[in-house]
Order: sequence, then C-alpha cells, then structure tokens
Amino acid sequence: MTQNTDLLPEGLEDRLPESAPRITTAMRACLDALDAHGYDRVQPPLLEFESSLASRMEGVRTRDMFRFVDPASLRTLALRSDITPQIGRIAATSMKDAPRPLRLAYCGDTALIKASQLNPARERLQLGAELIGADTVEAAAESVVTAIAALRAAGIAGISVDFTLPDLVATLASGDPSFDADTTDAIRRELDTKDAGGLKAVGGEAFLPLLYAAGPIDKALAVLREFDVSGALTTRLGGLTAIAERVGETARVSLDPTERHGFEYQSWFGFTLYAEGLRGAIGRGGTYRIGGTEEAATGFTLYLNALAQIAPQPDPQPMVYLPTDHEPAIAAQLRQEGWRTKAQLGEGEDPAALGCTHRLDGATAVALL
Repeated sequence: MTQNTDLLPEGLEDRLPESAPRITTAMRACLDALDAHGYDRVQPPLLEFESSLASRMEGVRTRDMFRFVDPASLRTLALRSDITPQIGRIAATSMKDAPRPLRLAYCGDTALIKASQLNPARERLQLGAELIGADTVEAAAESVVTAIAALRAAGIAGISVDFTLPDLVATLASGDPSFDADTTDAIRRELDTKDAGGLKAVGGEAFLPLLYAAGPIDKALAVLREFDVSGALTTRLGGLTAIAERVGETARVSLDPTERHGFEYQSWFGFTLYAEGLRGAIGRGGTYRIGGTEEAATGFTLYLNALAQIAPQPDPQPMVYLPTDHEPAIAAQLRQEGWRTKAQLGEGEDPAALGCTHRLDGATAVALL
C-alpha cells in the first residue's frame, strides 16, 4: 500500500480561504484594540535557546517543546510553546532600561509536542499583552479590562471572566505552623479535584468551605469573607472587588478561588475568559514574576484558534475582473478605493467562477449578471 505523503501530522491543519480571513480579521481587530490601549507590539523569534525559555517563567516545561541542537552554537534550541517567557526576556534584557510600567503586545505561532484531548491542536496562534513593572490592583484590572476590550473588538459576544487566587492555599497555610509543605501540597491536590472526603483525609477539613466559594462574584466573595475569620485574605478580596467593579457590565464575572489549571506561573491573581458559543476557554491571564529579575508583571493570552471559531465571518469584499487590455491606473484606483481585483491571464476564464462580482468595462466596474 502506497503511503500518503500529503497527510499533515496529528494536531496540525491548513487554514483555507473559508477560515483564514476570519482568524486574520479577528487578529487585526485584537491587535488594534491593544494598540489603542497603549500596548506596543514586539515580535520575538520562533526559536530560542532552551535554557532561556525555561528560566523566565516558573512552570514552563521544555519537555513539552520541540528541541534540537543548533548547528552554529551546538546548544539546544527550542521551538516556543508560549510567547510570554519571551516577553519576559525582552523586558529583562533589551528593554530593561525602558520606563515602567512597560506595556507590550505580541502575536505569533507556538507549537507543542503533545496537545490535550480537550484542545488537540499542536500549532496555536497566540495573541496577548503584558504590563511589566507594576504589581497593583490597578494593573490587574487594566489587564482584565483590556482583554475584554480586545475580544469585543473582534466581535465576540457573551463574554464572561472567571477569577481565581493561585496562591490561596499558600497564603492561608503560611499563618498556621501546623501546615507543613507536604500537607499544603496535599490540600492543593484535593482542592483541585474538588474532593471533600479527600480534603478531610489529608488534614484540610478547615478548607472545606473553599469548595463552596465558587460562583457569581458577589456570592463567592461573601462566602470567602465569612470563611476568612483571620483576615488573611482581606487585601486579596478587596482587590477582586475592585477589579470586578472595573469590569462592570462588559462581562459576567465569577470566582473559583481554588482553580489552578493553566495558572502554573501566576502569583496572587488569575483569570480565565469564556464566550458564548465556545465550550472551552478563550483566554487566560494574571499576575506573575519574571524569572531572573523577579520583576512584577501582569498580562493575558488570547487563543486565536478558538476565537476564530465564533468570531463573525468578515463581509466578502467585491472583486473586479480585469480584462487583459485594462488600464493599470484605473485598477490601482479601484484598489485604493477598497475593491479587490483579479486580472485575466488567459482565454476562456469564467470571472464568476473565479470569485469576481464585477467586471471592469473601460473605467467602470459593472456587476456580473
């Protein structure tokens, strides 16, 4: 049996003319929104030294990346699986003397050796923004609000945002000497699985109320305030309240204080973005520290591959068929006015079959019948 050499590897796909314009239009809308909010775009390379990618963010696993030896330096290179560590490197090196807070935006492809069952794509178009040099409630609120603004600019409706506190267990356990590192880790694991019985078994009975502190932001905050008799979470809860107020009516806000999936390197605040018509997350963000400098930052990533599934299909642009004897200056003027053009290359072409809606007749674009 002859092997089909035209098959793509698992988790990779072509984007054809039916879908490519949708993701391109959404990308441009999001980047324009970030630019309008003062975020300057940078474009890091697709490949870097493995050691550099691994050192800038806690939780980054280079074993998930495609790696190979660079023939020039004989050092190990890695194909990025996440652009955020590269932004951290830029902030810590090339732009270390730039005024803070530093606002940077990015968009580019990433690749994974192995994807998950929920998201089988191994090549992903990642777009996001990082606010570097500020670890405040105001910075976190700006990140959430800017992410929502980018989604709305891309035509996404029914946006909801789910807050979390990635360091919640560590914060609560730090004030009680009876919780050693092993017990704290065990409590985290049981909270991750929402297992009340398991939580009791590992000595985390005091944390049981956290299993019921998830839901609409007002209700969840009320449960947490009642739980927080020591006041250890007062600052955190005040921050969440302020961020939710900034979001206002632009999105539905909920809270799951123990959610840690996808927040491997976030510190005190994290958030996940969802939208109507899509089962999984459409983006994530939160606060973190840049490895090597420990500079505070907050930011977010939008998953453009997912976003494109529900983004509005751009309106088709009218296309003018240009006969071989057309006047180039007239065609140039049409393109300047927003028309698309397609020139005749041979006899017997069918303008309609080629996607044209008009034909140039002298100096006039005439609609095809």
